[in-house]
Amino acid sequence: MHYTGRFAPSPTGPLHFGSLLAAVGSYCDARAAGGRWLLRMEDIDAPRAMPGASDQILRQLEAYGLAWDGPVLYQSTRGDEYLAALEQLQAQGDVFWCRCSRTELARLGTGVYPGTCRAFTTPRSDAAIRLRVPEGITSFKDVVFGPQEESVARQTGDFVLRRRDGLFSYQLAVVVDDAAQGVTRVVRGADLLDNTARQIVLQQRLGLASPTYLHLPLAVHADGSKLSKQTHAAPLPVPASPGLLRQALQRLGQTLLPPEEAASCADILSAGVANWDPRRVRVEARMAPGETQSS
Repeated sequence: MHYTGRFAPSPTGPLHFGSLLAAVGSYCDARAAGGRWLLRMEDIDAPRAMPGASDQILRQLEAYGLAWDGPVLYQSTRGDEYLAALEQLQAQGDVFWCRCSRTELARLGTGVYPGTCRAFTTPRSDAAIRLRVPEGITSFKDVVFGPQEESVARQTGDFVLRRRDGLFSYQLAVVVDDAAQGVTRVVRGADLLDNTARQIVLQQRLGLASPTYLHLPLAVHADGSKLSKQTHAAPLPVPASPGLLRQALQRLGQTLLPPEEAASCADILSAGVANWDPRRVRVEARMAPGETQSS
């Protein structure tokens, strides 16, 4: 099967160094396999999207030489496809309508949906739609983190596919879009590792093939907190900083060109693809105390 990978940022702000790790890892993995690398803008949650962030992300990727194949896919244009998936699940008896509020569920303190509204199979406008998760163990092998097993029913429970406000969930959108784009390998940050079992369960209910998964270690601050927009990570500079691109490959455990041979982003990225070896990816990628992401 021909390799198809993707990078799927959320336009809640510009890309930062942590985003660059995911973009570079997914790009190199795809190009080293002779595959396609697609770009998807995960703008399904319109209230969280930052005006102008999508265009800024495109400029940042272009500046660092991360050229994608084909047109950008915007989740905000895909409502009909998500609705069709929900209708399929409804016809199969795989969904129910839930009126439980987040506050009510939070009081339980377990993080596992208790099945309160499972009997409500009639559509209603004032409720979220949840997947009726079957019992059983979901297993997969992550390229970096190794064999994984999870009972989604016991660890998460029936999860939301469409929110009460009508917005489709990340889980539904990503599963439908990965299948529609023919994605065969998902390369993304390790913060999404615990989403994978849920997505595989949903793929199975929809009759879709599951891609293979490669989760990359996160870039974190010296105090251990994830480098993110919420922790005020600095945007990737444009024009590009070749040093940041080199640093990203280094943090992914990859072989680098000598500094005197890596004057441009094109040189660094070309060598990154040529030398790419996912077996060298380290589980931890921690910023040293006092180090800044612009170094």
